[in-house]
Amino acid sequence: MLHSIHLPPFSFVSQFNRNSLSSASSFPPSAAFIGSQSSSGSGNLQQQMTRTRRCTTQVSMSATNHGTKECVLEEEALTMMDTSKSFKILPGQAFPLGASEVENGINFAIFSQHASSVTLCLLLPPTGWEDFDTGNEEMVELRLNRSLNKTGDIWHIFIEDLPRSGVLYGYCIDGPQDRRQGHRFDSSIVLIDPYAKYVEGRRLFGDQNYKLSKFLGTYDFEGPSFDWEDDVHPNIPENDLVIYEMNVRAYTADESSGVDADIRGSYLGVIEKIPHLLELGINAVELLPVFEFDEMEFQRRSNPRDHMVILDVVYNHTNEGDDKLPYTTSFRGIDNKVYYMLDEDGKFMNYSGCGNTINCNHPVVMELILDSLRHWVKEYHVDGFRFDLASVLCRGTDGLPLGAPPLVKAIAKDTVLSKCKIIAEPWDCGGLYLVGQFPNWDRWAEWNGKYRDDMRRFMKGDCGMKGSFATRVSGSADLYRVNKRKPYHSINFIIAHDGFTLYDLVSYNFKHNESNGEEGNDGCNDNYSWNCGFEGETTDADIIALRSRQMKNFHLALMISQGTPMMLMGDEYGHTRFGNNNSYGHDNALNNFQWTKLDAKKEDYFRFFSEAVKFRKTHDIFRRENFLEKKDVTWHEDNWSNSESKFLAFTLHSEKREDVYLAFNAHDFFVQVPIPSPPQNKRWFRVVDTNLKSPDDFVAEGVPGIQSTYNVAPYSSILLEAK
Repeated sequence: MLHSIHLPPFSFVSQFNRNSLSSASSFPPSAAFIGSQSSSGSGNLQQQMTRTRRCTTQVSMSATNHGTKECVLEEEALTMMDTSKSFKILPGQAFPLGASEVENGINFAIFSQHASSVTLCLLLPPTGWEDFDTGNEEMVELRLNRSLNKTGDIWHIFIEDLPRSGVLYGYCIDGPQDRRQGHRFDSSIVLIDPYAKYVEGRRLFGDQNYKLSKFLGTYDFEGPSFDWEDDVHPNIPENDLVIYEMNVRAYTADESSGVDADIRGSYLGVIEKIPHLLELGINAVELLPVFEFDEMEFQRRSNPRDHMVILDVVYNHTNEGDDKLPYTTSFRGIDNKVYYMLDEDGKFMNYSGCGNTINCNHPVVMELILDSLRHWVKEYHVDGFRFDLASVLCRGTDGLPLGAPPLVKAIAKDTVLSKCKIIAEPWDCGGLYLVGQFPNWDRWAEWNGKYRDDMRRFMKGDCGMKGSFATRVSGSADLYRVNKRKPYHSINFIIAHDGFTLYDLVSYNFKHNESNGEEGNDGCNDNYSWNCGFEGETTDADIIALRSRQMKNFHLALMISQGTPMMLMGDEYGHTRFGNNNSYGHDNALNNFQWTKLDAKKEDYFRFFSEAVKFRKTHDIFRRENFLEKKDVTWHEDNWSNSESKFLAFTLHSEKREDVYLAFNAHDFFVQVPIPSPPQNKRWFRVVDTNLKSPDDFVAEGVPGIQSTYNVAPYSSILLEAK
């Protein structure tokens, strides 16, 4: 995970997202919310295991104030092939969950309420990753005794003198087979520990030699701890944030990035390109993805999309699918009834659109999520989180909405997480739309989907949108002015990873998803887009100029709006996916940042974007901590009720009398507008006119000579500053 290295302060906000692009290479998860782990061929894994038990462990356990006291009466020696090392086995302890170093060995603990048997599977050195998944590995099974190795619903075991690193491990778990009761146990599959902090499997991204690679958990208690030196959380105030939504792999995967081939598409690649982020002026990066996933998921079986790559890392669902396309790798086989929402017939509830829904507010699942989040903060210095389909977090174990969901409250009140930026995508695929109503305890911010929709509709010239446009740019008080919520709790965005890029928003009326292999049936149909007169690529100079103005209009509106702005990687040069609004599975130029195109736009389009970001950051008038009062804004409008009116002008007033005048014209004709008098002893300077060619479209220091009226061009916007 990136951190705030020794450069001007950044806030790195990790995002758990459903339809994200693919990651760089494997990255250790803090819990087994695995994007995808291939289990193909796992039914034969039992035959590949070598059992080497030669005597039975007998132990007695007596209760103490702190749990159980362990006394070895007769130890079991495990003689491993390729090693003569013997190990002492003890019952172990229930906490902490996962693999932990205790005294002279390793303790393993896993929760499973409904399991009838649990077997710990170990792959020990010198057998390593090179031998793993070749059919030559020799795995040791340790079957846990439910009377000795189980405390409550937690199964545990301690192995003395087990290597402190290099051990791969998983669990085979058996239990009831009644599917109507919600069980999906399959003891033939080696499962990933939900608390595994590292996952071993395919090491090179997209390596076809390991197309059907299996995955196991691992640990490292002897490697040096990472030296964070003097790194501290930047603690950038939320009203000062400018968020850049970035896909780690896609940012530098393209050869045009110019970074060394061995780090393209990696976190190291991102670090190489931080200067671009600084030049753009953003100060917060929202990274996706962050969890381990299987980029070869679509290639496990023949299907229309077996040419693609996918990411699937969230707290609302996992990679394990439903009963139509099951892919058992962890939770499903550990305790399906606990970890997933199920109906009365034991079938998966699907509020995620991905086949299953995590049972977030079950106490055990909730604690796993909290532990995972704390791990990212403590171990990787992550500054905050964006939660995909966060309305799922507001559902009870029966799937019904909760007024005060325990998990959402716990995140807001947690001693560690309460200091982080926490952002909800306040809807899910089951129709629970909570924009402006997400349970928040005055801490949670929200992706403002209404901002996105209203801004798109006004800019493309829909009737009756002027009032909504005014409401959104002034901070969406209709949604967030309640209790102690602030304008910055609205995450304003026009473009995100889902849907069209900004360029495609002004170039396509319809989605073009044929290359996704789903016959165009995937992706959103309601994009509120406008192609400016021609569908797709064109050489028409007038249409090209109009599209450029529209993109600048959108970006200017975003940067002057009260609230927290978020933009998408690549929009600063006009990245296109050629109308594909659901491109998450493509590992190619469709999604990869095109650095040569950035260079081509550096002195024009990129310069405008960068200047707008920096202008916002240097003007408090756009970053108010409180909602606008009457004294803060003058609306130059006496025609609110006219649905045909698509022009809006207003003045934001500054205590320093450095007022800012803004006008947005979504008509297809010029509007000559009277300019109000500037504050006493001040003059108006033109900073922005999106109808002008670069560099006159944005002049940060301002151009004098503004008269009493201004002719605002069709589909353009202006910004004047009083000096």
